[in-house]
Amino acid sequence: MSTLEQSRYLATAIPGPKSSALIERKTTAVARGIGNTMAVYAARAGGGIVEDVDGNRLIDLGSGIAVTTVGNASPRVVEAVAAQAAEFTHTCFMVTPYEGYVAVCEHLNRLTPVAGDTRSALFNSGSEAVENAVKIARAYTRKQAVVSFDHAYHGRTNLTMALTAKSMPYKHGFGPFAPEIYRAPLSYPFRDAEFGGKELATDGELAARRAISVIDKQVGADNLAAIIIEPIQGEGGFIVPAEGFLPALLEWCRGNGVVFIADEVQTGFARTGAMFACEHEGVDPDLIVTAKGIADGLPLSAVTGRAEIMDSPHVGGLGGTYGGNPIACAAALATIETIEADGMVERAQAIERLMKARLGRMQADDERIGEVRGRGAMIAVELVKPGTLEPDAELTKKLCAGAHAAGVIVLSCGTYGNVLRFLPPLAISDELLEEGLDVLALVLADL
Repeated sequence: MSTLEQSRYLATAIPGPKSSALIERKTTAVARGIGNTMAVYAARAGGGIVEDVDGNRLIDLGSGIAVTTVGNASPRVVEAVAAQAAEFTHTCFMVTPYEGYVAVCEHLNRLTPVAGDTRSALFNSGSEAVENAVKIARAYTRKQAVVSFDHAYHGRTNLTMALTAKSMPYKHGFGPFAPEIYRAPLSYPFRDAEFGGKELATDGELAARRAISVIDKQVGADNLAAIIIEPIQGEGGFIVPAEGFLPALLEWCRGNGVVFIADEVQTGFARTGAMFACEHEGVDPDLIVTAKGIADGLPLSAVTGRAEIMDSPHVGGLGGTYGGNPIACAAALATIETIEADGMVERAQAIERLMKARLGRMQADDERIGEVRGRGAMIAVELVKPGTLEPDAELTKKLCAGAHAAGVIVLSCGTYGNVLRFLPPLAISDELLEEGLDVLALVLADL
């Protein structure tokens, strides 16, 4: 349990004088392209609280974008990192390997919903793992094309920008992008109801047939190495596809020699009320990409998949100097232990019940809340102009700003900039979570 007091407290206005001084320093030292969601500088964090340099204690409903799932500075992780750092910090697994890397892969092979004999490889970031998943799929199939989906987000490297759907701020001005990337329509029930009727919004198999028709016309299975999809989209707006959409895509892939890659960078490691989001519909991907919550803030990512696919690249074809760093591996092992020992999957389910009940009451009283959706501790509200389905990005921006000023960390997302997303650490108390939502309700009412 964190020693940081678990209460919201504003010692100064946001930002305070020390944060303001650091903001000035940033403008002269850090590249302009690195933005900040909040104008505060963190000093300590733990449980459900982030404390800034001015002594303000903020309720954390973001978890560093789904990274500190088990809580910032989680005790087992802190102990494991300190112990490993005292032994050695780096040797490079490709030069003189070490047990921690192997142990993390063993746990991933055990935990991920990939059927049969499995193998894993470790990398540094979600983007890097996605790129390697595509490399592995191409090596296995000896085909080149890759399909991603509308509203997708897969990273900021050249290939992953090509896979990502949203131009600003991720792609604008950074092309040309990697070739042989195609896009298919996602099942987006809230929007599909508007444009395609109730049947398309509720029938995942019908939505999958729409996507497959586009894939057949644009690419063709004979040219397609893989499709990559987030089981619940992250940056795209926490979109949960209609039931049956993912299984239907997987069935088509299996019947056509196409590798099915699940990008669980944001949805993995208990975040959605299952260890991995694919489990909600019994989907067993060929390859699964993980990062973020894997190591409680240490840089680590992985690709896990069917052994015959994972073993298709030649020896030396996968790797990287820092991939599977020993300190990050120690953190990952402690994170996995914490998830399993402390019942974090069940905790995520409890957070979902609390949040959906509270947000559902807000929705009933406010027609600007178009939809409440998500799973586990990955919940969102889509904001619209009253009486319509028109996205209201301006309201979302003002709501975030008001919450931040009141000491609550929230994030926005969505293709249209109108989705408020909640990613609380699973270590947060019910009391803090309820207070954070109460603040949000008051800010929304004021707007």
